[in-house]
Amino acid sequence: MMSMEFLVASGIGWVTACGIYLLLRGRTFPVVLGLTLLGYAVNVFIFAMGRLWSAAPPILTEGTNVADPLPQALVLTAIVIGFATTGFVIELALRSRHESGSDHVDGRPDGHLPQPVDAKDRV
Repeated sequence: MMSMEFLVASGIGWVTACGIYLLLRGRTFPVVLGLTLLGYAVNVFIFAMGRLWSAAPPILTEGTNVADPLPQALVLTAIVIGFATTGFVIELALRSRHESGSDHVDGRPDGHLPQPVDAKDRV
């Protein structure tokens, strides 16, 4: 029988793996999606590390479990910063597309490698 911790850890692992796979793609839109997925995985990881207590007060009282508000505050802040960063990266990708005429990360189309530089061509 699988535990909930195993399912959450597996889900975070799969989202992280998909994010890294998309980061390694050659076009800008999958890279932006990969960064977003990695941000989601980190947010869920931080949230899961803080334990979710049901009906627990956020203020310390005697003899009860207390909810830790720090992970929720960190995740909320990370969501806002991640949204702003994603918007900025999309703007950079659009600007790069406009300047280079290509949406490849390195600015070169598929299959075009840089030409080797010979010693006689150096100045």
